[in-house]
Amino acid sequence: MTDPRLLISQLLSSEDPAIRWRILVRVLGEEQRAPKVRAVEDEIRRSARVRALLSRRDATGRIVSQRTPYDKWQGAHWILAALADLGYPEGDDALAPVADQVQEFWLQRAFFDEFPALTQKDAYQRRGVPVIQGRHRRCASQQGNALRALTHLGLAANATARLAERLRHWQWPDGGWNCDKNPDADSSSFMETLLPMRGLAIHAAASGDALAWEAARRAAEVFLSRGLFRRRRDHAVMDRSFLVLHCPLYWHYDILGGLIGMAELGLAADPRCSEALDVLESRALALGGWAAGARYYRVASAQGANADYVDWGGVSKRRRNDWVTADALHALRAAGRIDV
Repeated sequence: MTDPRLLISQLLSSEDPAIRWRILVRVLGEEQRAPKVRAVEDEIRRSARVRALLSRRDATGRIVSQRTPYDKWQGAHWILAALADLGYPEGDDALAPVADQVQEFWLQRAFFDEFPALTQKDAYQRRGVPVIQGRHRRCASQQGNALRALTHLGLAANATARLAERLRHWQWPDGGWNCDKNPDADSSSFMETLLPMRGLAIHAAASGDALAWEAARRAAEVFLSRGLFRRRRDHAVMDRSFLVLHCPLYWHYDILGGLIGMAELGLAADPRCSEALDVLESRALALGGWAAGARYYRVASAQGANADYVDWGGVSKRRRNDWVTADALHALRAAGRIDV
């Protein structure tokens, strides 16, 4: 692997301020209140990428999309998540209308209305959260991602507490979440557990909510007990796509996303992360950095399924993707595998 200090130096010279922010804050551990970080955040706020993400606001400041705030990837939900990942500055009142959209959508009455169901068919007979075999069948990645983004951006403190409460209420006995309505499903889903874990962890750090931290730590065991990508019963790879690197992940999962989650909980050095870290190191390019092996978006200015306003570096077997590279450096530094 190329000297990480050389990679860091190159990324700190990036024209994209969001890449520089990722390195300063997540790899080098600079305080977000530091003047140089604040200066980079101001560049991010004024960047062409952020202007594109916020380009469809109406006269009230809300994001206009085709159907709901969850429209992939142009709804208000995904816009806030992207801004949080980019390092957009905290506490910007201009985002309050977008935050309102997101919290209103994910805290609507249906998410407090639960009902028992015996079969998969029963679960679709009414609105609300079905409870099958004693487990809430809920796509908790949605509330989890909203909690993560709102907290990162310093928005909607009352809403974040309510989102955290919903996630804890729906948590499964093994520590995670799953929306699978098959009555036989009794294990949490990686895709539905990663974002709630990350959301609860940042909420706990910001608010001192001990119950949220306990819930996040329980969720971490869903991944750690499986080495971040293997089945427990036979040690086989759970899903080959977990070994492919992506950016952004949106609601999906791969080992890099799992390692970032562990880093945020201070668990990247746990021995059970070792094999995933080995795989990540093996993916390094000969010329330095890491490539994105696949993507979940298409770049389009028009609205439509999986259309994003911006390009996140594309996919290539040989070309470095700076977003993936910055995240890989973050994970390896948190695990003690590189010295910067």
